[in-house]
Amino acid sequence: MDSEALRKYSALHPKPAGLTLQYGTAGFRTKAEQLDHIMFRMGLLAILRSKAVTATIGIMVTASHNPEEDNGVKLVDPLGEMLHPSWEEYATQLANAEEQELQKVITEICQKAAVNLHKDASVFIGRDTRPSSKKLSQSVIDGIQVLGGQYHDYGLVTTPQLHYMVRCQNTQGQYGKATLEGYYEKLSKAFVELIKQSHCSGESQRHLKIDCANGIGALKLSEMKPYFPQEVLIHIYNDGTKEKLNHLCGADFVKVHQKPPGGLDMKPNERCCSFDGDADRIVYYYKDTAGHFHLIDGDKIATLISIFLKELLAKVKQDFKMAVVQTAYANGNSTRYLQETLKVPVHCVKTGVKHLHHKAQEFDVGVYFEANGHGTVLFSKAAETKIRQLVKEEKDDEKREAAKMLENMIDLINQTVGDAFSDMLVIEAILVLKDLTVQQWDALYTDLPNRLLKVQVADRRVIDTTDAERRALTPPGLQEKIDALVKKYKLSRAFVRPSGTEDVVRIYAEADTQENADALAHEVSLAVFHLAGGKGAPPQP
Repeated sequence: MDSEALRKYSALHPKPAGLTLQYGTAGFRTKAEQLDHIMFRMGLLAILRSKAVTATIGIMVTASHNPEEDNGVKLVDPLGEMLHPSWEEYATQLANAEEQELQKVITEICQKAAVNLHKDASVFIGRDTRPSSKKLSQSVIDGIQVLGGQYHDYGLVTTPQLHYMVRCQNTQGQYGKATLEGYYEKLSKAFVELIKQSHCSGESQRHLKIDCANGIGALKLSEMKPYFPQEVLIHIYNDGTKEKLNHLCGADFVKVHQKPPGGLDMKPNERCCSFDGDADRIVYYYKDTAGHFHLIDGDKIATLISIFLKELLAKVKQDFKMAVVQTAYANGNSTRYLQETLKVPVHCVKTGVKHLHHKAQEFDVGVYFEANGHGTVLFSKAAETKIRQLVKEEKDDEKREAAKMLENMIDLINQTVGDAFSDMLVIEAILVLKDLTVQQWDALYTDLPNRLLKVQVADRRVIDTTDAERRALTPPGLQEKIDALVKKYKLSRAFVRPSGTEDVVRIYAEADTQENADALAHEVSLAVFHLAGGKGAPPQP
């Protein structure tokens, strides 16, 4: 390690005095002007990680659904998954080290993680369309070069595209070609093959209006458009030419505010969807003839995909284990529908994509979605091998046809991470193959009315939870109080959890009516305020 170069370059990317940041599920995320030193140091860390695992590592510069003036950075592990938890700690240490300690911290990480500095290292870099992203990705490159690593800068890409590139590279092309063309070709080919298997005449042309959150999704979807078959007509809105990123639009806005985005005119019964700022989340919605807005969130997307996969798995008659993974935020009626009507096992895990992904890996077919629209499907190596073998060797027509559909699904789904492009094509294909309208899909079950609130507290750490965040262990008396409040309402439940990023406690409540859900959420928020050190004025109804 060239300590002179490290010192010189580090001085060009100084750490603001007194700033400490934590690497969480979303990596680092804050105001763009506070991130220069973080980017430089994540360039360093990516090289150490690459040397430790002898593979290419990804770095994505994005703050997803945050406002345009924010930015952030996430590292991508060799198979396109999120950074290993033990390295999240190293990331935090390196980010917060004072200038003069930088070399010492690097040496410590090398010792703890058995990093051989003489090994080769390579990094793939991608960025979103924020005004600050280009300069910040240059800081990443400075970090990479100080430690003598190789890099390939993909420039403007969606987050899932970068995850895909990293996996292609580290599987020596088995997963696909590590280029944008490779990505577009793999997905569009699988999509075309799938809808070819449709037996229903249906409408010949399918229109879909897409809100791209004024972000990278618009740019890349326009590039992908020529790869789509003629039957699919996509109309791009909020393409970033007029308005600010994520401003009154995008999947997060639509989900939180339960209303359509700005910049998109909806006619009754038109299928519409929204991506988030870096295109790793998607939600669908429509307006009925009475003008009411209907949101189809991650829970309903997971349900549609599960129905389709379960039917196909039944047809191929293999003993594959399938399950759906949710968080405590999943609507109670989605869980009931999956367990009682579909008879699919459902597992609840802590909030955060890494927990869902990890649990889904335990099954042959693991479907996971957060209610916010981030999710995907994972197929075990054994299941994938068996399905591809059935396509080649199965004599029975029905079985072979079903195996072929499953094979196309495997190729269409981005198994590295939630991917709005891939998920959109999966949904569109299933609607064609099952001859379903958006209204019929919506009518599978009715969401229980719910309400999300947050309460500011002096210290979020006073709340500790268990049972996948569904029950509070501390402060004493809080869970008993919540249990008593929940008993007052029908079909109700409520839980509280500390935010991962700020001193607030998040509250979720659902009940048989909106009025009751609102009342329950308010009463729980008062309990949190009084028992967990609320700040400011007590919550108002």
